[in-house]
Amino acid sequence: MPRFAANLSMLFTEVDFLDRFAAAAEAGFNGVEYLFPYDFSSTEIKERLESNGLIQVLFNLPSGDWAKGERGIACHPDRVEEFRAGVDLAIVYAQVLGNKQLNCLAGIRPQGVDANTIESTFVANLKYAADKLETAGIKLVMEAINTLDIPDFYLNSTQQGLNIRKKVGSANLFLQYDIYHMQIMEGDLARTVESNLAAINHVQLADNPGRNEPGTGEINYSFLFEHLDRIGYQGWIGCEYKPATTTVAGLGWLTTHNVI
Repeated sequence: MPRFAANLSMLFTEVDFLDRFAAAAEAGFNGVEYLFPYDFSSTEIKERLESNGLIQVLFNLPSGDWAKGERGIACHPDRVEEFRAGVDLAIVYAQVLGNKQLNCLAGIRPQGVDANTIESTFVANLKYAADKLETAGIKLVMEAINTLDIPDFYLNSTQQGLNIRKKVGSANLFLQYDIYHMQIMEGDLARTVESNLAAINHVQLADNPGRNEPGTGEINYSFLFEHLDRIGYQGWIGCEYKPATTTVAGLGWLTTHNVI
C-alpha cells in the first residue's frame, strides 16, 4: 500500500504551522508535505521533523508572491533569474530537511506573451532545475492544476505534462499527479496513472466536488487505492484536501480504507 503524507498547508490548520508536525504524527502520519518552508528556518523545521519521527516528503520551489495570488513563476520569461535563485534556496532547505523531491508550479499564463515563448521559458526553467537538483540528489516533479480553481494555470493536463517532459529531456523530471485536479480536467484516473506510472513520482488526493477528504464526493477512493497498490506505485500520496469540518473529525477515511 502506498504511503500517505499529511499536507500541513491544508490539514491541522487550527494550530500554528510548527505545531502541525506533532499533530500529524499523533494522527498516525509518518510523512509530511506543505506548500513552502521558507518563512521558517530549516533548522527549526528539522527539529520538528526529528522530534516527531516524520519524513519530509515534498515542498514547492519558491513560486512568487502567494499572498497576492501568484501561483508559480516558471513560465514567466521576465522572472528567470528569480526562478533560478529560488531553485538554489530550495536545495539548501531540502538538504537540511532530508527532502528528496521538489515540485515546480508552472504559474498562471502571463498576459501579452505568445504561447511559444511561454512554453520555451517553462522548458528551459525545468531543464535548469532538473539538472541542479540531480546534482544535489533531489528529484523534480511538476504539477498540472485545474483551471476552474486557478484560471489560466499554464500546466493543466497529464498529456501536456508528458509533452513538456519530453521536450525537457531530463531523466530527473517527473509528474506530480493530483487526483483532484485531474478528475476535474480529464477523468479516467486509474487508466491514466497506470499508463504513465513510470513518469509519476508523487500523487496527491482530495475528493471532488469540494476538495474535501476521500468519501465526501464522487471519486471511488477504495478502488483507486487498491489500483495504485496493484500496479506497483511506490511513491507517497499527499493528503492535500480541505477537511469538511476539522482535520481530526475527518480522518475516519484512513481507517475505512485501512491505509494507516
